[in-house]
Amino acid sequence: EWAALTTGAWCYYNNDPSTNATYGKLYNWYAVNDPRGLAPAGWHIPTDAELTTLTTCLGGELVAGGALKVSGTTTWTTPNAGATNSSGWAGLPGGYRNFDGSFFNVGIRGYWWSSTENTSADAWYYYLNYFVAHFSRQGNSKQVGFSVRCLRN
Repeated sequence: EWAALTTGAWCYYNNDPSTNATYGKLYNWYAVNDPRGLAPAGWHIPTDAELTTLTTCLGGELVAGGALKVSGTTTWTTPNAGATNSSGWAGLPGGYRNFDGSFFNVGIRGYWWSSTENTSADAWYYYLNYFVAHFSRQGNSKQVGFSVRCLRN
C-alpha cells in the first residue's frame, strides 16, 4: 500500500507508536507538499535552498552534521561522531520507511525532507549519520518516509 501512494501519508517507525515519543513520525513527500499544509500556521517545511544555507552557515557539508546532532549515544549509535548540537537543532536518528514499506536505520541515521522536488518522481532530502559529522543531501523517491522539520516563517 505504502508504495502505491501519491497522497500524503505518515507512519511510526516499524508501525510502533511507542517510537513517536523519541523519533516522531515518518512522512512521505506527498504529505510535505499536501495543499492542506503539514506545518502549523506561521511555519513551513524548509526548501532545498534553505537547508543548503543552513549547511553553509554551520561550516559546510563535512562538519555541519555535528552541530545538528544530539550529542551522546542514548539515541545515536556509537560513536555519534562530531555531535555537539551547538545549533540547537537536536537531530535524532529516526531512520526511514522504504517505498516497499520496510524500515531501516533507526539509531543510525536521521533523514529530513525538503519541500523541493528533484525530478517528477524524486525530492531532495538531507541526512545525518552516526559515524561522521556530515549533513548530506540527496534525492530519493517521494514514496519514502522521512522525518520532517519545520521552520518559522
